[in-house]
Amino acid sequence: MREATCSPAEEAARLRASISGLADGHPELSASTLLTRGQKRFGVVVGVYLVFGLITDAVATAIAVMTVVVTFYAAVVVDRIALFARSRRPGTVEEVGDAEALAVPDDALPVYTVLVPAYREPEIIATLLAHLDRLDYPRDRLDVKLLLEADDDATIDAVRASGAGDHVEVVLVPPSAPRTKPKALNYALTLARGEIVTIYDAEDEPEPLQLRRAAVALRRSPPEVACLQARLSFSNAGQNLITKWFTLEYLTWFAYLLPGLVDVGAPLPLGGTSNHFRRAVLDELGGWDPHNVTEDADLGLRLARAGYRCGVLDSVTLEEPNNDLINWVKQRSRWYKGYFQTALVHLRRPSRVRAELGWVGFAHVVLFVLGTPLLAALNPLFWLMTLLWFLGHPHVIKEVFPGPLFYTGTLVWVFGNFLVAYLTILTTRLSGRVELLWAAVLVPLYWVMMSMAAAKAAYQLIVTPTFWEKTTHGLHLPHHATAGGGGAPAAPPGVAPG
Repeated sequence: MREATCSPAEEAARLRASISGLADGHPELSASTLLTRGQKRFGVVVGVYLVFGLITDAVATAIAVMTVVVTFYAAVVVDRIALFARSRRPGTVEEVGDAEALAVPDDALPVYTVLVPAYREPEIIATLLAHLDRLDYPRDRLDVKLLLEADDDATIDAVRASGAGDHVEVVLVPPSAPRTKPKALNYALTLARGEIVTIYDAEDEPEPLQLRRAAVALRRSPPEVACLQARLSFSNAGQNLITKWFTLEYLTWFAYLLPGLVDVGAPLPLGGTSNHFRRAVLDELGGWDPHNVTEDADLGLRLARAGYRCGVLDSVTLEEPNNDLINWVKQRSRWYKGYFQTALVHLRRPSRVRAELGWVGFAHVVLFVLGTPLLAALNPLFWLMTLLWFLGHPHVIKEVFPGPLFYTGTLVWVFGNFLVAYLTILTTRLSGRVELLWAAVLVPLYWVMMSMAAAKAAYQLIVTPTFWEKTTHGLHLPHHATAGGGGAPAAPPGVAPG
């Protein structure tokens, strides 16, 4: 094991670039400022119109608002169903068989950098290094970098005592705001030696041939394919109902929704781990946004806007699912907040984004990236109004939902939710995971958890937009005391209609 060293001047320059490089070079793509002047003016204008409308004709204004909400809700549900269906088409996933992956001579493989951010996670360092040692890749072409905060003494001591090989290098990231995973990734990228760069979280267990598969797939792909996202799943899926729901969500996300996005040519909101990049493209785009708490999803959109494409790699990385409600809400609220951030950043100039991505890509920034957390936040409103309607048919609901809108909203709400729940059940059959069937039947309860997280995310977006809420790892172990936010993945943020 080695430790990266550099002079104080070099360290300061790297740190400055990792924090402000994107904001200085492309401020319009940085979440360092949440709202631009134009967005603030737009919000004020919309607010004034709403207040004026409520004063002059409250019923007509409420009908107009509900019409927009119902239309948007319907569009998101229909889009999810269409993506699920299109994911079944051939060519939506990059497949590299074992024989093809192993056929490449060691000396013909590119140097591969593996970035592993870890923060306050000493208990799982030994397991992490064991998982990395199982990677079938020549050690002289493997550049593993453990990214540790310089003041995280417990994790640093655990790594130094681990006896890791010379292909593992410790990078001590100087403590500074913002304390986020993307800042650490940017800092380490300046030290990376690889032609291809990937990220693993501290609790990850990647499939041994994953690096070889990705190297082969990227070599045979055209240059505009800049990244391949491997699939994520869980090692202790059956621990409790929450882990079963989480596993179902990942199955749907990585096996059906992301391949569906590939098929329609839409941007891919990447996951926080097991995404394999061409290093040159990362350098070109300025790396990750240190102010965005779902830096991976944001990077997927920036790649698409720059003319690059992402694909899905048929290789699995096992993770540790959240098995605790409070911990789950902390993690999910960060993901949702990041999706809000990403949507606000990439909708600053709608006409420009539409020109760069086309109508299909632009529509999916709205429906997929913004729609995911927004509908999760709005879902309780629909549930409440449905409950009130069946309890007493209140007059206000009759006024706000005149005949055509009422029947359209009911169709969207009832059948839309039923179809999404059915797709979750169908996922258990298509993936051969029948042990998750009862969890799929009960998935509407999981949507309630998503709504809780979305409400918290909306609040934090206003109060603490760049705060990285830590996720506790190792809860499935007999003794857990690991609290690390650096290793938590940042996608998916939910596959329910709301």
